[in-house]
Amino acid sequence: MTEITVIRDVDTIVAYDAASGGHVYRHGGDVAFDATGLICVGQHFEGEATTELSGKARMVMPGLVDIHCHSHDEPMAKSIFEDVGTPALWGQAMYEFSGALDGGEDARAACLTVMLGDLMRSGATTILDIAGAHDIWLDIAGRSGARAYLAPGFRQADWIVRDGHRLEYEWNDDAGRDAFVRALDFAERARAHPSGRLDGVVSPSQVETCRPDLLADAADEARKRGMKLTVHAAQTMAEHEELLRRTGLTAVQYLDGLGVLGTDVILGHCIFADHHSWTRQRTQNDLVTLAERGTTVAHCPVTFARSGMALETLGAYRRAGVNVAIGTDSYPFNMLEEMRQALICSRLGGKSVFDLTTSDILDAATLAGARALGRNDIGRLSVGAKADLVVIDLDTPSMRPVYDPLRSLLHCAAERAVERVYVDGQLTIDKGKPTQLDYDGAVREIQALQDWACARAGMNDPRGRSIGELAPKSLPVVGN
Repeated sequence: MTEITVIRDVDTIVAYDAASGGHVYRHGGDVAFDATGLICVGQHFEGEATTELSGKARMVMPGLVDIHCHSHDEPMAKSIFEDVGTPALWGQAMYEFSGALDGGEDARAACLTVMLGDLMRSGATTILDIAGAHDIWLDIAGRSGARAYLAPGFRQADWIVRDGHRLEYEWNDDAGRDAFVRALDFAERARAHPSGRLDGVVSPSQVETCRPDLLADAADEARKRGMKLTVHAAQTMAEHEELLRRTGLTAVQYLDGLGVLGTDVILGHCIFADHHSWTRQRTQNDLVTLAERGTTVAHCPVTFARSGMALETLGAYRRAGVNVAIGTDSYPFNMLEEMRQALICSRLGGKSVFDLTTSDILDAATLAGARALGRNDIGRLSVGAKADLVVIDLDTPSMRPVYDPLRSLLHCAAERAVERVYVDGQLTIDKGKPTQLDYDGAVREIQALQDWACARAGMNDPRGRSIGELAPKSLPVVGN
């Protein structure tokens, strides 16, 4: 007998409405599903079920789609570089500081486990992870239960800041080409994974660290293989100015001229387009181009807001017709917190509470992410869609009182209210804990890994600075 789970008499269902093409609230119906997908959404389920659960004081919503994140060393970087940046590079810390922290091969399993666990605990069921290709990536992503798109990055230039004020590029074209070949092989292996939940993505790492012919070849290979392509573009002012120096073009104009943009492309961040107030351009053509090409923007507000940077604005991009999906990029790997920050940043940037609504941000975190991946079977609760869903406990104190449950979730409760998460009908989070991963063990391990990486930071810094010099603590340390 096929194992069927039914959640009876659900207080609130965030269901997909085909007529409007968006989400709606339904009250009091059942949600039934098995490994093949959703069988019942909002009606009374008449069939036999293997497992029956009560939907009293529960909200069932679609699983969230994280369209851009990084495992690698990012989960290990918490609490180190949040207060630093390079003034001459517009306060961005990435170029000068992030390379100092290297957990090595031993850190990969723990970092990936923590990231996947945190994302699923916050309701993410589909995750696009950009990192270095390694076998353990396939193993842990497969075991986690998540629906994972793995994007092995490759590039021909490394960043280096030797003097604290100038970003330089160290080129090795042949090494980048070799990495490209290995990345394509890994992407095919991900697609062939026996779980059926993994796929590969072609990922030239940054628009300015790859030669134009490599960017064009990457797009061609992705299209030959029917894979998505993702690349960081217009993510910092340093990159924006470098492209202007080389080509006289913005990142969007440059990629469009190479024939890269299209409905199968996801641009990481795309903050500094030609309309942004920090740039020297005074045109507003890039958003029009993105909308016409059907290219997706992966918006990850938290990590950039920490550096004083923001998209201008998520509401404006949506009104221009750009498909904007939500990613987490770096820690805290919390989709619900990312959605909250996206709302706040958009309203601040737009100087209006009306710039973006809670409904808009749910759409970006579900349907827009699914659209970016070319799918109409995730990011929604409708019969026949994948059984990727999140159960929210409306009795969680931070949810109460509840007038509008999505607002309570996004503005107040976040992951504290996530009770269960299912992917392909299988329970991946139960009572806030991953069911398929040793999350607690990885959390314990990652502290030792951070200590080790911090002790070695001076070896990776061009100026030989210790971690204490690179990232002074928030308060002076006195006594023992």
